[in-house]
Order: sequence, then C-alpha cells, then structure tokens
Amino acid sequence: MQNKKILRNLIALTLIPGLGSKRVRHLVQECDQLENLFNLSKTQLRSYEGVGEATALAILSFDDWGSVDQQIEDTEKIGAQIITMRDSEYPNLLKEIYDPPILYWLKGDPEALKKPGVAVVGTRNASTYGKKQAQKFSTKLAEKGLCIFSGLAYGIDTIGHQSALNVGATTVAVLGSGIDNLYPKSNTEVANEIVKSGGAVISEFPLGMIPEKNNFPLRNRVVSGLSLGVVVIESGIKGGSMITAELALDQNREVFAIPHHLENPSGTGCNYLIKKGAAKLVQVVDDILVELPIDFESDGNSAKELPKKAPSWKEYKLDKLSTSICEQLEQRSFQIDDLADELNVHTSELLVALLQLEMQDIITQKAGKIFELR
Repeated sequence: MQNKKILRNLIALTLIPGLGSKRVRHLVQECDQLENLFNLSKTQLRSYEGVGEATALAILSFDDWGSVDQQIEDTEKIGAQIITMRDSEYPNLLKEIYDPPILYWLKGDPEALKKPGVAVVGTRNASTYGKKQAQKFSTKLAEKGLCIFSGLAYGIDTIGHQSALNVGATTVAVLGSGIDNLYPKSNTEVANEIVKSGGAVISEFPLGMIPEKNNFPLRNRVVSGLSLGVVVIESGIKGGSMITAELALDQNREVFAIPHHLENPSGTGCNYLIKKGAAKLVQVVDDILVELPIDFESDGNSAKELPKKAPSWKEYKLDKLSTSICEQLEQRSFQIDDLADELNVHTSELLVALLQLEMQDIITQKAGKIFELR
C-alpha cells in the first residue's frame, strides 16, 4: 500500500526551487525517515549527501502543502496515480539507470512497466519501407509476449503501439508532456486503447506541462530505461531516435537497427549505428530475441525475464578498495566524483583502481566518466 506521507513529501521536494533531482534521489535512497523528512532537524538533514546549509533551510522552510495536495487531488480527478521510487510498483529496471525519475504519473496498469519488453523507436516522417518494418517487427515481438515501449509520437512510435494492440499485447507510452496534456492530441484514442487493454501511459512531467522541446530527451531515457533493448526502425543521423539509442548504450541496454537503402535519407541513422558497431543489424526477429535475457514460454506468446547472473567481480580476488568499488557499482552506476565521495577516497587513487578493474573487464566506463559493472 502506498505511503501517503512519503508521496506528499516527495512531491514537496520536487516543488522546492534549486533542490535538483540528484539531491532528491540521494534523499530517497538514503533517508530511512522519509515520511518524517520535513520534521527532521537541520543537523539531521545535513547528514545526507548533497544537503548543505542552504538546502536544509530550503527544505525546512517549505510551506506550500496546498500545492502538494492540489496535485494529488487533480491526479485523482483525471483517473491517474503517482508512482514514486519508494513504491513497490516502481520497475526495478528503471531504477538501474543513472537518473531515474523521482516519481511519475500513470494511467493504466502499473505492472505493465515491469513486463519484459523492447522499445520500438523511429522517425515521425516514416517512409513506406519504415512503416512496413515497424509493423512487422512490432507485431512479431508483441506476439512473443514482449511489451512494446515507445513515445506515442507520430510515425514509428504510433505504429509500434498500434501493432501491439492489434495482437492483444501490452504496450506502454511514455509522454514528453503532462499526462493530462496528451501530445499529439490526435493519438488520444490510441492512448485510451493502451490503458483499456492493460497497458499504461506515463509521464514524469507535472500536470499541465506542455510538450517542450527539452522534455523529449528526458522522455527518451525513460523509454530506453524501461526496456531490455531498443529497436531503431528508421532514423536520420540526428533526432530523438538516435538520442534514445545513445541513452540505451549508456544504460547498458541492447541496441538493434534495421538496415536501409543507401538512397533513403531517413534511414542514414540506422546504417550509421550498424556501421560503427553501436547496433546489431536486424534482418529477422530472431536477431533481436537471441540477444535478450528472456525465457520464452512453451506457449510461444509469453516471456519472462531471466534472473541476472552473479556479478563477475565476485570470481576475482580483489583488494579492499576494488571490492568496495564493485559493491557500490552493484547498486547503481556512479560518476567518478560521486563514487569518490561515497567511498571517501581521493579521485586520483580511485582512478587507478578503476583502470585496473577496466583492464580485468569487470567494469566499463560510459560517457562523462560514469562507471558500471559489466
């Protein structure tokens, strides 16, 4: 059962100017008194990572509880709910990414987000070939029991959702606007059908938020974060689909791409991903299925995510610092400065240990000096 005090407190934290999602995430992960957060002393608040004098005072001085309760009331009026990182309904796969949403609004079945699935993404202005491939692969993946994740945009996204609906499969749409401000409006019926069919429509953006340009890269990290892999159907060199592919790689997700005719400008992004080895070339649906950690049931139309193998680092005899690094990375990815703070070691000392672990193929480094276990 959802803890209403924690829900109110997390909404309140998102309303405090300058607090930032990173500090809020640290509080969510570390504070064992989250339901009493606004009753803690300044000294208690400052004991948490990233909470200094100004931040502690900002939390203690917050008094706009009317806005908090109004958000909850407005959410209930539109038949939605708010899921937080502290709720059991929050999918574990999404928690694994570097910057998971603190909370999100949801219409539909919260369990849909936990189903093993893939993201199907591509251009809004799809060619005839792109549309055909989107329908073919989305349908076959859905028939295998996989959830189809996408962004409800025109073109490939819509085809991905509709293909899943056509075969009675689960699909989840992630919005770049408030859940009460559906974009594009012409996909309202598709969104309603997704909810009615046992899927879900979600958004981390507050009620009333318009579909601003900067929202969509944030939306895309959730699309890839919910998925075991991302299938790029058709994309130019630039655009949201390429961003989603890059995010998926950073999140250690599988990336797949459909090859395109050399004279098709809207497919240059797919060919580029394949050429540089960032995506697996896909010709048949089995090219995708064999790469996913999925156990397909004997009925042929249901899938179950396989349990993760024990981290390979436990097979090695590591020194104390290397062991501590791996124990932290087992929880989540870390940027090097944050990891140094967490372990209370100097960055130069940490860098030597990280390099050794990379050479042993135990960890991998992503853009921005973000480290994670292989």
